[in-house]
Amino acid sequence: MKLNWKIWLLIFFILASLLAIFPLSFQSGVKIISVEQDSIAHEQGLRQGQIITEIDGNTISSIEDYQSYISRFPLDENQKVSITTKENTFILFTNKEPEIGISKIEKTRIKTGLDLSGGARALISAEEKELTNSELNDLISVTSERLNVYGLRDVQIRPVNDLSGNNFMLIEIAGSTPDELEDLISQQGKFEAKIGNDTVFEGGKKDITYVARTGEQSGIYSCSQTDNTCNFRFAISLSEEAAKRHADITCDLASNLTLPQYLEKPLDLYLDEVLVDSLLIGRDLRCSETTQIQISGSGSGLTRDEAYSDAENQMKQLQTVLISGSLPYKLKIEKLDTISPLLGKEFISMIIIAGISAIIAVGLLVFIRYRRIKLSLAVLLTSLSEVLIILGFSALFNRNLDLPAIAGIIAAIGTGVDSQIIILDESQASQLSLKERIKRALYIILGTYITTLFALLPLMWAGAGLLKGFAITTIIGISVGVFITRPAFSEMVKRILRD
Repeated sequence: MKLNWKIWLLIFFILASLLAIFPLSFQSGVKIISVEQDSIAHEQGLRQGQIITEIDGNTISSIEDYQSYISRFPLDENQKVSITTKENTFILFTNKEPEIGISKIEKTRIKTGLDLSGGARALISAEEKELTNSELNDLISVTSERLNVYGLRDVQIRPVNDLSGNNFMLIEIAGSTPDELEDLISQQGKFEAKIGNDTVFEGGKKDITYVARTGEQSGIYSCSQTDNTCNFRFAISLSEEAAKRHADITCDLASNLTLPQYLEKPLDLYLDEVLVDSLLIGRDLRCSETTQIQISGSGSGLTRDEAYSDAENQMKQLQTVLISGSLPYKLKIEKLDTISPLLGKEFISMIIIAGISAIIAVGLLVFIRYRRIKLSLAVLLTSLSEVLIILGFSALFNRNLDLPAIAGIIAAIGTGVDSQIIILDESQASQLSLKERIKRALYIILGTYITTLFALLPLMWAGAGLLKGFAITTIIGISVGVFITRPAFSEMVKRILRD
């Protein structure tokens, strides 16, 4: 039987969703999710994201294998510990458990949110200062911008206060560890560009009007094979005031005696008062109110891939600080802990069972109403395929499966069942041809889709938290239904009724 292109389109999206959800790699071992800074493991080269496959020749295929092995620590004296990853073997001389956090290797690319997978939480105050409501809002605004630039998923930042009226900032990040969260917020991120002791510009919108983050003006431009370092550069634009300061300071500089094409002093870049790079200033820029500056730096690692990744992270950190500016206050972490999943695997299992049961119940009702088992199976197939494609989009675009997303999937399934009933009812009318009846049903569904879409768009643009997550997932679900599954379902109905 020759299949219509609408059914082929549905098959294509089902297969693509399966590939998006289930990776083709079959890795075994445990994944490193954190390595404590300045620990022996960190010094020897163990890094977040690496896969541990063996310890001292013993195969590690699960968290239980790992925990069983390290249960022998602490020891009375240092011993040689061999940790093998996919990339390398690392030797540690230690008498205590390696200071790393591990997790199982996920079998799917679907990521769960804070309320399902847990994460890290930090209660933050300003050091040696009591924050007013206005100051706390400013701190939350800058912190949110900074974490958003890093592309972190499911970040929740909100103000809290105690019984004494003291204001705090609460940060929660899904799938993160306390060590990772502490690294993100422990530094103030003060960026300064100096010529000698004179500050030319600082990070933030006051001095920086533009930071290139994509295209030819931003990226890794060279990597050394000998010492595993990679260099990055990106362009920035200065405000008129910063450009004038640059001109005034460089007017007093002479040419470099060794390199006469440059001025005698470089442009030094400091992050949290630590020198990160020095840029030579061309002689033609003396007294020039230039607004275009090229920022450069480098990253390193044990391998070329690690160096490339480190350079990307270093570049993103600099870009973030230049965009958002330094935090207005030096932060103090009052409390740092791990969030346990509120619902966890049991809740997900219950949702799956309840969803499948609901779809089967709808199929039974369709069979009772229309007395055709093929129509019931078509409804079941269409509803299940919609859920699969929604999950495929979530995995492909790295979206979280949390409570709002689950609510959106349920809402999309509900509208999908409504649409399928419309198609079935319209197909039973006898005044018009079957093709015209199906077409009329699809017009009704399209009109409903447009009104629902316009109702949800404001929630996606202006909403926050639950509203935004629910709106995005629902829009994806109803769009998949209107443009992929409903046309395929209508084609199935045509074939069933003709038979």
